[in-house]
Amino acid sequence: MKVLVVNGPNMNLLGRREKSLYGDWSMEKLEKALKEKGRALGMEVDCFQSNHEGELVDRIQEAWEYDCLVVNAAAYTHTSVAIRDALLALGKPFIEVHMTNIYAREPFRHRSFLADVALGQVVGFGVVSYLVALDALAYLREERGGPGDD
Repeated sequence: MKVLVVNGPNMNLLGRREKSLYGDWSMEKLEKALKEKGRALGMEVDCFQSNHEGELVDRIQEAWEYDCLVVNAAAYTHTSVAIRDALLALGKPFIEVHMTNIYAREPFRHRSFLADVALGQVVGFGVVSYLVALDALAYLREERGGPGDD
């Protein structure tokens, strides 16, 4: 199973920004943990981060070789029809991830343009949200014949 993890704006500042919300892990540490967790689950995990909506759209459109995605569109979650449309055009299953509980934050964060087309959401567990998403993909593959079970 090949999984692409896509991270949106400001995620490159992990470990430096709002540590009370996002913790002290850097993006590099998170990506290393995702690759290690993926290997343990029999997955190949690649990661991509951009602060630019168009670059995120381009990367999603090019993700044909992946079985599924884990997507943290960050602030674009609440604004980007373009990212939603790229995910729909790609047609690959994906799990939406957020480090914070977006439903316990400002009202403008309560609306996700991705939620209704995602397999599911994992929110509010910091970096563990990503690891849970990988576990969920492995479960779907092994127990239910889901993503990546060709």
